[in-house]
Amino acid sequence: MSTAPPTRTDLLTSTAPPTRTALLTSTAPPTRTALPTSPVTVTAGAAAGAAAPATRGLLPVVLTATFMTALDVFVVNVAVPSVQADLGAGPAAVQWVIAGFALALAAGLITAGRLGDRYGRRRVFALGLALFTLASAGCGLAPTAAALVGARIAQGLAAALMGPQVLAILRTAFSGAAQARAFAMYGLTMGVGAVFGQLIGGALIRADLFGLDWRSCFLLNLPVGLVALGLVRRCLPESRAPHRPGLDPVGVLLVTVALTGLVLPLIQGREAGWPLWTWLCLGAALALLAGFAVHQHRHTGTPLVDTGLFRSRAFAAGLLAQLAFWLGQASFFLVLALHLQQGRGLDALGSGLVFTAIGAGYLLTSTTAHRVAARLGRQAIALGGLLMAGGLGLLGLAVHAGGTTGGVWWLAPGLFVDGLGMGLVIAPVTSVVLASVEPRLVGSAAGLLATVQQVAGALGIALIGIVHYGAGDPVTALERSVAALAVLELLLVGLVQLLPRRTP
Repeated sequence: MSTAPPTRTDLLTSTAPPTRTALLTSTAPPTRTALPTSPVTVTAGAAAGAAAPATRGLLPVVLTATFMTALDVFVVNVAVPSVQADLGAGPAAVQWVIAGFALALAAGLITAGRLGDRYGRRRVFALGLALFTLASAGCGLAPTAAALVGARIAQGLAAALMGPQVLAILRTAFSGAAQARAFAMYGLTMGVGAVFGQLIGGALIRADLFGLDWRSCFLLNLPVGLVALGLVRRCLPESRAPHRPGLDPVGVLLVTVALTGLVLPLIQGREAGWPLWTWLCLGAALALLAGFAVHQHRHTGTPLVDTGLFRSRAFAAGLLAQLAFWLGQASFFLVLALHLQQGRGLDALGSGLVFTAIGAGYLLTSTTAHRVAARLGRQAIALGGLLMAGGLGLLGLAVHAGGTTGGVWWLAPGLFVDGLGMGLVIAPVTSVVLASVEPRLVGSAAGLLATVQQVAGALGIALIGIVHYGAGDPVTALERSVAALAVLELLLVGLVQLLPRRTP
């Protein structure tokens, strides 16, 4: 068992950023408004006073798409060794199989939110789902590594089209307690994808369905995507901004180039040794983001991101809380997977089984988080942050006591407590950010929210990667990493206090 620091390829094959739903099995579906018998078009203005009509099957359709997106993030991480062997992919191709998806997703989310406002969220969601299904076929049938990279970039763009629409549809199709339950199911979906994605990917590759090996991980999306696509028009009401907003091409160009310049060096900087181009890229990205902010503030028409959003205390503080939370999630799954697979010698499936301890805690609280939030308000999120910090502390103590030779299941108590905290944070903090937004701005807000999640994940991996790889052995690496992550969770607890006392 080697204790040498993992290579970039090792890092990539273990990365599990949370950007999630199996076909829902809940026996207590959220209460919905009256069910129309035909597709309904609802403007955001109509939704301001009451929930838009929601049709039977809305949640399974949009959350299945969410889960498909997340699963492909996790599946490709554990599939990389098989891809290398089958396609002869070199290190650069392997990096872009993962980085291409993340880059396209992060760069396209804000623009996708505007497209939903302008052309209809159901329409753009359906387009994204169709493209994602088609791109999944391209991944599964890719004859070369270059073809696989191209299909992965297409998947990322398709996922960007879907992501903001899911949040906007949930925000406009439900209200009150039903909306809280809908976001709870959304949070459950994301957590299931984050926690069990590696296990599902390992199981699929081990099963080697029809001799397809890693290709089954992508081709599985075809029947699922086609069924969901067939239900979109029947199950999803249409909604859009009351006044058809412009696309703001200058804003689209500025934000797309800026986010690409920000995320690209974060993804590849550490492995490349942070050469000069990465710092120049980051500097240019920050300058472009500043230019984008000025352009949006001065825009005389409908800006891509309405700066008035930040006048809402709940939105601004909630966005900061989202940033703190997602800084820690992707990086935590990364360092834990590295410890299990390289420090303890487990394979992807064995590592995935350990992750079920987090899943058990997460499933226990995520299904009732909306009730806890209704009772405790913002302190429900703070309680989640404290539980996560405590769980990470227990994990650090277990690693310190057992090293790399102690029983791996001694890690389970800390992971379980961390999962309990995750379940109390993901859905409530997302609901807080969007519940305070005027319905006419919900698409813009959803795109910005999803972008913060993706950028925070990439930034967290870069920062915690420095802590992890700066340690001399696997035990010290995980100890230092979880200590830094616990500080992030305590930061989340502090930021939550900036939210309104009673969350929307």
